[in-house]
Amino acid sequence: MLPNLTPYKVDVQQGNYITQDMVAKLKPGMTRSQVRFILGTPLIADPFHADRWDYMYQFQKRGRLTESRHITVVFDQDKLARIEGDVVPAGEAKTEGGVTVQKQEPPAQRAPTEGAATPKPQ
Repeated sequence: MLPNLTPYKVDVQQGNYITQDMVAKLKPGMTRSQVRFILGTPLIADPFHADRWDYMYQFQKRGRLTESRHITVVFDQDKLARIEGDVVPAGEAKTEGGVTVQKQEPPAQRAPTEGAATPKPQ
């Protein structure tokens, strides 16, 4: 038996990958089809909460969860009312043109990859 031999584990991405740039394109009063065009089809469209769409994303590298995000888009009378979730500048909650964007702590954040340079603070 070889002690240092481990099985290969595939990197796994699941859900909707949402960037801050995509969220920044959302404007108050957008229709459901406009939001779907920007963010894609929601991972969860609950029939019991018709005015709420949930977008979730997880990335597993070598079998370990390295990144997890959750974005919730809420509609009022079929128009975009607010966005809640992880892809928002850290610690900020702001209202822009009637749309409230709230920061929530993600369950896990992306860990630096081995050998990767860490970004310098600006």
